[in-house]
Amino acid sequence: MDFLWILIAFVCGLAAKQINLPPLIGYLAAGFGLHAYGVQPHENLEALANLGITLMLFTIGLKVNFNTLLKTSVWAGTSLHMISWVILGTLILKGVALLGINYFADLDWTALALVSFALSFSSTVCIVKLLEEKNEMKARHGKLAVGILVMQDIVAVAFLVIATGKIPSLYALALLLLWPARPLLNRILNQAGHGELLPLVGFFLAIGGFELFQLVNMKGDLGALVIGLLLSSHVKSTELAKSLLSFKDIFLIGFFLSIGFTALPTTEMIPALVIISGILVIKGVLLFHILAAIGVPGRNMFLGSMILTNYSEFGLIVTALCVQNGWLDKDWLVIIALAVSISFIFTSIFYEYAHTAYAYARKWVKYFERPQPTPIYQEQLKHAEILVIGMGRVGRSSYDVLHAQLGDKVWGVESDIDKVRRHREAGRHIILGDAEDADFWETRELWHIKLVMLAMPSVNDITDIHNQLTMCGYQGHIAAIARYEDERDKLKELGIANVFNYYVEAGTGFAEESMHLLEKNASTKMA
Repeated sequence: MDFLWILIAFVCGLAAKQINLPPLIGYLAAGFGLHAYGVQPHENLEALANLGITLMLFTIGLKVNFNTLLKTSVWAGTSLHMISWVILGTLILKGVALLGINYFADLDWTALALVSFALSFSSTVCIVKLLEEKNEMKARHGKLAVGILVMQDIVAVAFLVIATGKIPSLYALALLLLWPARPLLNRILNQAGHGELLPLVGFFLAIGGFELFQLVNMKGDLGALVIGLLLSSHVKSTELAKSLLSFKDIFLIGFFLSIGFTALPTTEMIPALVIISGILVIKGVLLFHILAAIGVPGRNMFLGSMILTNYSEFGLIVTALCVQNGWLDKDWLVIIALAVSISFIFTSIFYEYAHTAYAYARKWVKYFERPQPTPIYQEQLKHAEILVIGMGRVGRSSYDVLHAQLGDKVWGVESDIDKVRRHREAGRHIILGDAEDADFWETRELWHIKLVMLAMPSVNDITDIHNQLTMCGYQGHIAAIARYEDERDKLKELGIANVFNYYVEAGTGFAEESMHLLEKNASTKMA
C-alpha cells in the first residue's frame, strides 16, 4: 500500500507538471482518486501532514520580520477583510437561503455566519508553497501575503480557545521566557554547523516548539511559528530554512493527499459547492479594495489579493468543530473540503500568470491606487550599462568582477530591502526594485543599458522578467543562469542567447583561478 500511495502521488504530480500546473494539484487529484477507488487513508498520513505543516510554519517564522506584522497593511488589512467578509458573506448566503437552495435554506443567521467565518481564511500551505516556488517570499507582495497569513493564524488560535473551551494553563505565562532565551537558541544554531546537524536542529526546534505550546494547552503549530520568529534575525536563518525545504515539501504531500480523503460529493451538493466556489471571486475583489483603501501600492494589492484568493485548510477545522457541536450538518464538511480543493486549483493556475496579468491590467489597477507618499521606484540608473538583477551569491560575485573592470557602469537591482541595505553598506551601487514589476521598467530609461544579467535560479522568474523587458521595448542583450541543462534549453528556446549553467561555470572558474596559481609559481621559479 505504501508503494501504491507513492506511485499514485508521483504519477499525478508528474502529470500536473507536464501541463505547467503545480504538482500540488496532482497530489489533490491523487487523494480524491484514491478515496473514490475505496482506498483507506494510511494510519501515518495524518502524522506526515501535521509534521509538514509544523515545519512549514517554522520556516515561515524564519523568513518573517517582526516589523512586517506591525505594518498597517498587515494587521489592518487582515482585520478589516475578515470582519467585512464575514458580514458580506453572511448576507450573500442569506440571500441564497431565501431562494430555497438546498443546504442553505435550513441555516439560521448564526450558522451562516459560521460558514462565512470558515471561508474567511486563506490557505497558508498553498500560498507559501507557491511563493517559494516563484522565489517571492521576500518580495513586497510576498511579505504582505505572509504577514496577513500569520495574523490569520493568530485569529485561528483565538477561535480555537473560544470554540473548544481549551483555556491555556497558567504555565503559558512561562512562554514569555522564550524571548530572553534567544541567545541560547542562537548558540544551538551556531554550533550545528552546515552539515547534517543543521536540518536536524531545525526538526528539534520546530517540533520542540510544537510540544512546548501543547504542554500549556496552546496550539502546537503556533509554537513552531514563534520559535521560527525568534530565530528570524539569525545570520543562518535562511540557510536553515533551505536545509528543511525538501523535507517540508515531502511531508506536505501527505497534507494534500489527506484533503482528498476528507469526503466525496453527492449530486445534491453540487449547487451549494458551485455557490461557495463562485463567491471566492467576491472575496478576492473585497480584499483588493480593502488593500487599496489603506494605501497599499497597486502592484502589491493586485498580486497580494490574487494569491490570497482561496479558502484555507483551517476552514475544515472550523467546520469540523461546528459539526461536532451540532451547529452544522455533517455534509457541510464535504462541501467546504471540496471548495478548499477547488480554490487551491484556482490560485495555482491563475497566479502562474499573475505578473503578466498585472502588466496588462496596470492602468486599471492604478485607477484604484491611493496616492503614494513617495514613488516606489524613485532611484534612477545613473550611467549604467550593465544591470545585474538579483544580488544573491551569484549576482554579487558577478557584480564585483564586472565592477572591478568597468566601474560605475555596473549596477545591481534587488527586491529585498534588507539585502539592498547590506550591499550599499559594502559600497555597491544597488537600487531597490522588483524586475518582475512592469512599473519598475516603465519608470526607467533603458536606451543606455547594453546588457541585463538575470542572476536568479528560478526559470519562472527569468521568464517573467524577459517578458517584461520585451513588453517595454528593451533592445539590448540578456544573459541568464540555469541550474540544470533542461532549464538551460528552456531559456534558450525563450530567446535568451546567453544562458550559463552556474554549476559548470563555477567549476570552470575554479579551474582557471587554480591554473593562475601554477603560472604564478612557474614565473616565480624562473625569476
